[in-house]
Amino acid sequence: MSSLVPYGWDEDWAAAFAPYAAQGLLPGRVVRVDRGSCDLVVTEEGVIRADTTYVTPHDPLRVICTGDWAAVDAPGTSDPRYVRAYLPRRTSFVRSTSSKRSEGQILAANVDHAVIAVSLAAELDLGRIERFLALGWESGAQPVVVLTKADLVPDATALSYLVEDVETTAPGVQVLPVSAADGDGVDVLAAVLSGGTSVLLGQSGAGKSTLANALAGADVMDVQAIRDVDGKGRHTTTTRNLLVLPGGGVLIDTPGLRGVGLYDAGTGVGQVFAEIEELAEGCRFQDCAHVAEPGCAVLAALEDGTLPERRLDSYRKLIRENQRIVAKTDARVRADMRREWKRRGAEGKAAMEAKRGRLR
Repeated sequence: MSSLVPYGWDEDWAAAFAPYAAQGLLPGRVVRVDRGSCDLVVTEEGVIRADTTYVTPHDPLRVICTGDWAAVDAPGTSDPRYVRAYLPRRTSFVRSTSSKRSEGQILAANVDHAVIAVSLAAELDLGRIERFLALGWESGAQPVVVLTKADLVPDATALSYLVEDVETTAPGVQVLPVSAADGDGVDVLAAVLSGGTSVLLGQSGAGKSTLANALAGADVMDVQAIRDVDGKGRHTTTTRNLLVLPGGGVLIDTPGLRGVGLYDAGTGVGQVFAEIEELAEGCRFQDCAHVAEPGCAVLAALEDGTLPERRLDSYRKLIRENQRIVAKTDARVRADMRREWKRRGAEGKAAMEAKRGRLR
């Protein structure tokens, strides 16, 4: 299986695959998925195409995806060849397909690094970065923020301020300015990604395909022109593709994402806003909502300027969104939310009555 090592094959995967090997099936890593079929790299055969009929359940989170390790028919055993199963995932990157539904969409599997590409051709949207980071942490991967098109910010001081702004937004996350056009920072990023599998994420126009080409050392991804007016481009990448990098490691490029909905990402949100979670431990009440409760350490930090208001607003927004998603499939969470709404309503009513009493 040495030919699969560059794709991430190791002793643990071999042990997990042993029952399928006993059935005469071959291991392969999914490099691309199309409707009804997928491309896999399989031992000495290289890349083959196989039918995915047996790994297409009704649950969208259980369908096979790019990055999966699969068990596929040996050559000559069936026509077409089928993927019979895939190995349990170590990590998976999932987003909500729509804010109005509770369905999730899996974008990539068995990922070690979630690379969030953010273009410096447009004004930084820190809230969107926080959203990507929440999904990245929740996936089980280590997020990395890459500020692409750094050559558009020739002033070194201005660039350092932008990096500092993102670092403040992304505690515990490496932030790398990179220019694929002149190669600055590409070698540093390649070294970070050399040990494992990485998924490349970001909006259309963030320069993901150009960055993938720079890392791969070849024009493996098509690149479309970007509009000067807003820095956006057409969705160049339409499927998720897995590439082996010359310096080591594997990269999964994804389509530009218009929407990045959370999907049961409570832990990820907590990690993105680690300083708020830490402050909350000092609140008087364990179930403090950080709105108007007495003895709220979070509000105290907001008052003294330690905690930026934008940061707290973003935290509240993502917490609410994640609760709505989870509540659609969890009756206990729905009940908790109803109790919280009633409690806040009662508090608001009591406050109004007390105010009227003072005015009389």
